Amino acid sequence: MQSVYDFIVMPKGERSTSKTEIDGKELLLNTELQNHQYVNRVGVVLSTPIIGETTIEPGDQVIVHHNVFRRFYDVRGNEKNSKSFFKEGMYFVNPDQIFARKKPMQNWKPINGFYFVKPLKNNDTFSGEKEIPLKGIVKHGDEQIPEGTLVGFSPRSEYEFIIDGERLYRVPKQYITIKYEYQGDEEEYNPSWTSSG
Repeated sequence: MQSVYDFIVMPKGERSTSKTEIDGKELLLNTELQNHQYVNRVGVVLSTPIIGETTIEPGDQVIVHHNVFRRFYDVRGNEKNSKSFFKEGMYFVNPDQIFARKKPMQNWKPINGFYFVKPLKNNDTFSGEKEIPLKGIVKHGDEQIPEGTLVGFSPRSEYEFIIDGERLYRVPKQYITIKYEYQGDEEEYNPSWTSSG
């Protein structure tokens, strides 16, 4: 089964990431259906579109937009699936809703002009901020800006994702504003809650 323009994707695991297991017991992290932060954003490709070129193949994992697997309440209070819903366990995903792909036994590769940037820990004792704003280390990059590059980016260009237990920002290529030289004291910032699942 193939769609003409869209990928058909199933969520990797549950649709929601609002539950986790700690020491053999299930912990509920969120009870709000509409909170987008607890929507699973990792899917497995079941089929590719008939029309269009792509490097993504069936079986690849993909990072998708938070609305793909989302459920919400309509204006009457009825629980609804997102417009991407096809049938149980299958969703239509437009190519511009996919931000990275991972082939078996490989690392994540960003697509469509996005980078994934790891925030830096703020070591300034006089600052109340836990991380340095608008600066980070490229975790998933390409030939132009490879992994490990220290970069700066524009305000409000970053969007938070949890990928493999790490908190990363998805930043479009055009909002990467500068490449920095390493000072030697940079430290990645990953809050403990991201790796509890």
